[in-house]
Parts: sequence; C-alpha cells; structure tokens
Amino acid sequence: MDLHEVQAQLTGWLNEATSAFQKVPGSAVLIRYVRSSYQNDPVRSAIELVLVIFFIRYLLAPSYSTSKQNFIKLTEDEIDELVDEWTPEPLVAPQSALEEAEMERLPVLVGPSGPKSKLANGRTVTNLATYNFYNLNANEQIKEKAIQTLRTYGVGPCGPPQFYGTQDVHMKTEADIATFLGTEGCIVYAQAFSTISSVIPSFCKRGDIIVADRAVNYSIRRGLEVSRSNVKWYNHGDMEDLERVVRKVAEEQAKKKQLTRRFIVTEALFETIGDCTDLPKLVELKEKYKFRIILDETWSFGVLGRTGRGLTEAQNVDPVQVDMIVGSLAGPLCAGGGFCAGEKAVVEHQRLTAASYTFSAALPAMLAMTASESLNVLQSNPEILAQCRENIRLMRAQLDPRSDWVVCTSAPENPIMLLVLKPDVVNARRLTIDDQERLLQECVDESLANGVLITRLKGIPITTNTSLKDGNYTVQPALKVCLTSGLSKKDVEKAGVTIRHAITKVMTKKTNNKLGLPAA
Repeated sequence: MDLHEVQAQLTGWLNEATSAFQKVPGSAVLIRYVRSSYQNDPVRSAIELVLVIFFIRYLLAPSYSTSKQNFIKLTEDEIDELVDEWTPEPLVAPQSALEEAEMERLPVLVGPSGPKSKLANGRTVTNLATYNFYNLNANEQIKEKAIQTLRTYGVGPCGPPQFYGTQDVHMKTEADIATFLGTEGCIVYAQAFSTISSVIPSFCKRGDIIVADRAVNYSIRRGLEVSRSNVKWYNHGDMEDLERVVRKVAEEQAKKKQLTRRFIVTEALFETIGDCTDLPKLVELKEKYKFRIILDETWSFGVLGRTGRGLTEAQNVDPVQVDMIVGSLAGPLCAGGGFCAGEKAVVEHQRLTAASYTFSAALPAMLAMTASESLNVLQSNPEILAQCRENIRLMRAQLDPRSDWVVCTSAPENPIMLLVLKPDVVNARRLTIDDQERLLQECVDESLANGVLITRLKGIPITTNTSLKDGNYTVQPALKVCLTSGLSKKDVEKAGVTIRHAITKVMTKKTNNKLGLPAA
C-alpha cells in the first residue's frame, strides 16, 4: 500500500468518524465552540486539550504507584520465622477463677426438676433453683395429656410454622392463651428467649422511636439492637423520667413535623431486679403522648394476678390497652416456647415478618398441648397460686427482715426472690462487683452443702453496640431463690433458715471480712 492509498484510507476513516460524531445530540454546538475558540484564541484551545487529556489519564490511572516497590522484601526464611512467632488471638477469653470454680461444682440433676431433686452425686436436696413454681411437671393430668399428644403427633413438627409445620394443637394453644388473657389473637413461638427479640424488629424499623427502661433484660436489648431504631432510655421504674422523655420526643417530632412509629418497651416483672412496673401510669402516658406499648410478661405470666393472667390482671388494666403482650410458656407452665398476644392484625403481621417464627421449626406438639393443659389447671385450681404466694411470704419472713446482710428487691408476689447485699455492707467493705459475685457464690455453695439448692444472678454489665451505648446497665449481683407450691410450710421455713445461716457464715468469715479497711 503506497502513500496515496494510506492518505485515502485515513481520510475515509476521518469522514466516517465526523459523520458519526455529528449524529450525536449537541455535537454541532461543540464543533462551533471549538472552531470559534481556535479562531479567536488558539492557545486557549491547546490548553483545554491538554487539560482534557490529563483528566482522562488521571481517571484511568491506579490509585497507587505500580513502578515503585515501597515495601521490604522478605526472604523465605524470614517469612517462615514470622509465621512461627505469630500467635493468634484466642477465640474465647480465658475463664476467671470464679467461673472455673462454678463449672467444677455445677450440680447435675438426675430425674425430674421438682421441689425435692436428686443430684448426680446421690444426694437429695430441696430445689429452690427451678421455675417450677406450681410443680406442674409432676401433675398427672398434664403428663397424661403430654403422653397422648406425643403418641399422636410424634416428637416434633419437622418444619417451620405457617408453611408446613403448623398443627392443630398450635392453633388451639394460641386460642387458649388469647382467651385466657382477653386479647383478640395470639401467636406462639418455638423459643422463649427469641420471642421478644423477634417481636420488636417486626414492628420497629430504622427511624422509629423506642423508649425503654434501663433495666430491661438482655433479650429485649437484642431486639432493640436488631431493630436499628432510635432508642431513648429512662431511669428504671421512674415514671416522671419516662414522661420527660416521651414529652421531649413528642415535642421534637411536632416541631420537625415528623411522623414515625413510637413505642414504649418495658418488662412487667424485671428479670434483673424482680420488681414490677406501674402499668396504669404507663397506659396513661401512652394515650397522652400517642405511643404504643410492648410489654414483656416473661416472668409475670402465670404468676401475677388472681388467676395468673399477669400484670394486666394484677393492676386492673384492660389487656386491649396494651398493644403487644409478650410472654413465656417455659417457666411456670412447664412447657416451652413463647407467645405474643394483641390485636388480630398485630398477630398476623408477625407470621411472615418475625424471623424466629418464620425461620424456626414450630413448637413440638407435646409442648403446645402441655401449655394449654397447664393453663386449664391454673384456672380450675386457683388455690395453687395461693399456696405459692403463702410460701413466698414465709420465705421472705425468714430472709429479708431477719438477715443483717441481704435485702430482697423482688415484688411481694414474685416467686423469684432476688437477694442483694445491703448497700451499707457493700460500702463498708468496699466490695466490687467481682467481690460480691464471689461472696454470693460461696453462699450458694454453703447452702447446697446443707441440702438447699439455690443459684445466683450474675452481675455482669449488659453491653451493646454503639447505638445503645447510653443504655448500658450494670446488673447488681444477687442470690436467686425460687419458691414453689410443692413444698410444705415446714420445708420452706427450714430452707429459709438454712439459706440465712449460710449467708451469715460466709459473710462472717475472717477471709471475707474487710471491715478493718479505712473508709474510702
């Protein structure tokens, strides 16, 4: 190919490119600008061309240098030496001396968890560490129903509810709970802990406002974290502080003309303290400032009220005024799983949006039937609750006013008595959280050595992610004594004396006495 053919070929390509460019919208304006600019100021055109080329090159260039090696090149021996010296961070933190001692002395039950339980070492002890408040796991009527259900439905549903794991016993249990509480509907979950953790994010989303008590339990905090909502905190049990917070939220949203969902989340009986919330005042604030209430009745359902319907019955509040009532079937009902009761629309919404309901196997039919039958027993035998409350009164009489070392923070009708060291004892001995845990564990061990099995509430700080950092709450270590109607008056009084003497013995040991230290 000679020079003329090359020129003709290039001219043809240039004409084709020009024709194609002129078909682009706005190309005529750009061509006129370039021509006028070149005619009036060719230097400017040259500078603009250089800048365009530089800009294109800058965009295409890598963000780091590919020509310079700004690192130290190691030999194979040096690499092997560094690998041998590297120590990975442990997956699990090492156990403390208290945790190791507790695991070594962990009592193991053989047989049912009743008022009198047999341990693996052959001893029989008075069991005050179980939530079997009414000894329903030994009730022959309930056991017979459970056996019949097991033979009819098998050991498990082998599938999630709402798809192919829902059975007629589940629907019956939901209807029984709704009727018992006086709500429109109810939904049953397969696990108690994950119920409230799943209910909260089902309704609360990013941008919504949640006002919560600082002392709420860990499962609620997990739900708050997953919801990614804007969480506000109020001081534990302080209704004046709650009103201050909800009023501020309402005023801020009215000023900004924002419209979001607003919730108050709290417990009926608090897991970490044992006291109960003021539900009538809560409902009053809800109506006044237009909030919704999510009430966790995990520890009050089957416990509070004349027939065990919970805090709504105990404080004469219409259940309809509470938007969502969440509870457990695994405690006094001796079954398993949890539930959420409320309006029918609230219940049906969870069947496709609640993660632990949709993505978990349904509650085994035997446990669902056990829950229904336990409710039936409670309703037909109200004297069971009266007997349990009498035992609570007898135990409190032996421990709270008579002990120089501990005080009970639980509500009078709460069968879980939480005993914390008195503030003057903690201050006089300058006891840290770790010191209190160690002393209380010694009380547990001493009580067990004398034939009474109790446990303790671990006083670890409840920490969460940075979005909930203002709600961090340190649980005060406490002894946990669980009462049951299955014990006689004599057994309860004897157990109370044993626990009180065990506490006194531990606290008066010379190795545990710090009273000689100067005041802080």
